[in-house]
Amino acid sequence: MQLLLILGMVFAIGAVTFSLQNDIPVTVVLGLWSYDSSLAVVLLVAVCVGVLIAALVSTPSVIKGQWDRARLRRQLAGAENDRASLEGRVSQLESEAAHGESPAPAAEEAAPYVGLKSILMAQEEECTK
Repeated sequence: MQLLLILGMVFAIGAVTFSLQNDIPVTVVLGLWSYDSSLAVVLLVAVCVGVLIAALVSTPSVIKGQWDRARLRRQLAGAENDRASLEGRVSQLESEAAHGESPAPAAEEAAPYVGLKSILMAQEEECTK
């Protein structure tokens, strides 16, 4: 923070020195419009317009970065919650294993294999009936 303040002061001193040394009147012409001012004011306006354009161009990427960071924070929180629940489950299973209890495995019945031939034969039988 202090570094930025020091850099701002150095830049301000440089800008004042530049404007005192470049007080030559210039005319800026754009189409039918013309503007008479000192060289320092014209350059200051040109720099300000450049900063404004750069800010407008970089705004979408800054917003996208903020959205990405927020999305990643939500994903991290979800992953940490999953990890905590899995650690709880592991400790529960370890305590059950230490006491000699074995959890009953869930009964999963494997679906019978149905080959292409049996599918085609069933369709032919339905068509002949």
